[in-house]
Amino acid sequence: MNIGESIMVALDSIRSNLFRSALTTLGIVIGIAAVIAVVAIGQGGRATVIGEMEKIGSNLFAVYIDWRSDQPRTGDEFTLKDMEAIKEQIPEIKYLSPSAYAYDQVRGGKNTKAVQIMGVSSDYAPMRNLTMKEGRFFSSTDEQGRRRLAAIDEGLAEELFSQRSAIGEQIVVAGTSLTIVGVVKQEGSIFSMGGSQYVYMPIRVWMDIFPWNYISQMEGTTHNREDVQAATGKVVTILERRHQGTEYMSETLDQQMEIVGNITGIMTMIIGAIAGISLLVGGIGVMNIMLVSVTERTREIGLRMALGARRKDILTQFLIEATVLCLIGGIIGMTLGVGGAYLIAKLAHWPPLVSWTTMLLAFVFSALIGILFGLLPANKASRLDPIEALRRD
Repeated sequence: MNIGESIMVALDSIRSNLFRSALTTLGIVIGIAAVIAVVAIGQGGRATVIGEMEKIGSNLFAVYIDWRSDQPRTGDEFTLKDMEAIKEQIPEIKYLSPSAYAYDQVRGGKNTKAVQIMGVSSDYAPMRNLTMKEGRFFSSTDEQGRRRLAAIDEGLAEELFSQRSAIGEQIVVAGTSLTIVGVVKQEGSIFSMGGSQYVYMPIRVWMDIFPWNYISQMEGTTHNREDVQAATGKVVTILERRHQGTEYMSETLDQQMEIVGNITGIMTMIIGAIAGISLLVGGIGVMNIMLVSVTERTREIGLRMALGARRKDILTQFLIEATVLCLIGGIIGMTLGVGGAYLIAKLAHWPPLVSWTTMLLAFVFSALIGILFGLLPANKASRLDPIEALRRD
């Protein structure tokens, strides 16, 4: 009996015991489907997060106080003169802005809302790739002149001023009246799901309104991506030279993306490994049912061996049957896995990255399970004594 005939015999055996075969392959189906879906969803989620981060700008960096230090804050670790010195001494830097935060009430018209109040420079908008829905972001001239202007988020503008335009309207922050010159468009982003809303104002105005507070960090971008690490190191050196005894830390967006990639990769591997346990269970199920099949077909095996079938022929036949059973389960599992990945990714609004490599590995793995777990039943069948086999009822 050649391989083609063995495959036909295997298919006939599966058809004659269709319900039992379906239950046998269930573990394989679930395992393959789960592994493909988990890997596809994990890769899609990773690509979405990194894509959102890259929208901000891959050459972005931030410098802040070393949080591991026990030294208390004095409030002068970051000054506007530091910004000027850094821009003068590091030509690789394209944009540089302080970042100062305060959480306070903002009143516009008859409405009041508690939001984040940010003090930044005019570089902040192009540095963060902010898109204006209306109006403009404040300029360096506005900043130098301490003009009491502000830009607010689109969602905050709608809450405070309903259907009318917010441009030219007044908001009150900590008793200070500011004129709105711009509305920042809210981009659909996984990082904006928390609904945080911001008021952006010139850093000098922010320092006038919140004199007890301090600049938290500085952020910047370089002209070229390859200059980010070197420029960040120079910024830290300049700050530590200007503020003796203060230690600073830095972080780049590339480093954050690498961390995100590593975390999502590890999580995908862990969940995929857990899902892969069902493949082991499925393989054991295949082995059990093939052992039952050997017992049921003892007379058939004895007859074939009496007619000249070799031990190798019997071994090959039962291995092929186990492999075909697993491959059918693998194909069904791949179909369900790809479909599930697309469905979940559509609901989560990110692309399912179904890799052909993953599908090929799943297909090969199905065949290997059939071979490995079919080996014991096939070996048992091939070792039967033909005379004893023919005597059995």
